[in-house]
Amino acid sequence: MLVAVAVGHQLWRAFSFAFGMTWEVLWALILGFTLSGAIQALVSKREMRRLMPDDSPKTLVVASALGAASSSCSYASVALARSLFVKGADFTAAMAFEFASTNLVTELGIIMWLLLGWQFVLGEFVGGPLMIVFLALLFRLFLKRELVEEARKEAEKGRLGSMEGHAEMDMAVQAEGRSIWQRLRSPAGFTATANYFVMDWAAVARDIFGGLLIAGALAAWVPNSFWQRLFFEHHHTLAKFWGPLIGPLVAIISFVCSIGNVPLAAVLWNGGISFGGVLAFIFADLIILPILDIYRKYYGWKMAGFLLATFYTTMVAAGLVVELLFEELGLQRTARDAKVEMASISWNYTTFLNIAFLLLAAALVWRYFRRGGGWAMLRMMNKPMGEGHHAHAGAHAH
Repeated sequence: MLVAVAVGHQLWRAFSFAFGMTWEVLWALILGFTLSGAIQALVSKREMRRLMPDDSPKTLVVASALGAASSSCSYASVALARSLFVKGADFTAAMAFEFASTNLVTELGIIMWLLLGWQFVLGEFVGGPLMIVFLALLFRLFLKRELVEEARKEAEKGRLGSMEGHAEMDMAVQAEGRSIWQRLRSPAGFTATANYFVMDWAAVARDIFGGLLIAGALAAWVPNSFWQRLFFEHHHTLAKFWGPLIGPLVAIISFVCSIGNVPLAAVLWNGGISFGGVLAFIFADLIILPILDIYRKYYGWKMAGFLLATFYTTMVAAGLVVELLFEELGLQRTARDAKVEMASISWNYTTFLNIAFLLLAAALVWRYFRRGGGWAMLRMMNKPMGEGHHAHAGAHAH
């Protein structure tokens, strides 16, 4: 009986931590996905392919900007990068797009600001472009044309990964001489935004709430002394270099990606990992074990191994460079006070914002089921789609 009570108490503590973090960031999640949906409603995936013909600096900047304007779902970004590559985009540009779509998106910055602080947001948006630069340099030095062609042949076999249909859906509103504001205000723009909002939530909900539950369990059950020993918190110089090295390794075995890894990063920061280690951990959502397996299916073993090695190297390097740069500039956060709190609801600004944005979410969900894709589109998220399906989502936008 005593054991059951003790287990129940520990489970309650874990869920309480998870709910506390969820309540803290809920309004920001809705805001981020709304902004992401609005941006995606303006950017056509067919246009993306045309704008990524090579690995020139200009193309990589464009690819990064397009990635930042896309969904933050890691599985969808990996699937879309493969689709872009198969349909003619340069491989390096497709990988730059993939990096940006998971590390330079609005919703990630908002959640990091709330849980970790503005210094981490700045570090993320400095480190993200650095990663893309480092990746382009490594590809120039070590990526052989033969390996790219072998990867293309593997990709053309069409092996399924995850979120294939979601990656292929193109619901952007055509310009037709209208301004951006006019397109967003139109019925079609509202419907497209609602479509992307619901689809993106459906794509990443598992990772977001899985990450929150895992973070809650770690906060409740793992003492800070364990993390302090693991991250050498009391050895400042060693910790500075060790953090970016071990951060991605922790991410690889965490199985959590997209913005679901931010609550975990908050737990690790409070536990003693270095500033650069937190950033490298967040960067590494593209090399978790399930996604490495998708690389194997898409591109073959050789390219999967090459991507693991180069991605890991760029994540470590970017984390370490930002660590050293921010330390020199006095921009590093030092307080170990990331918001990992047990459940507590009071009538404060967070509660009022959550209520307001839940109403916005309800309006978007209502529009989605009233005029958008509905259950049929949700069922297609994991199924590959033909070209004829791309415009279907907006057909009922009246």
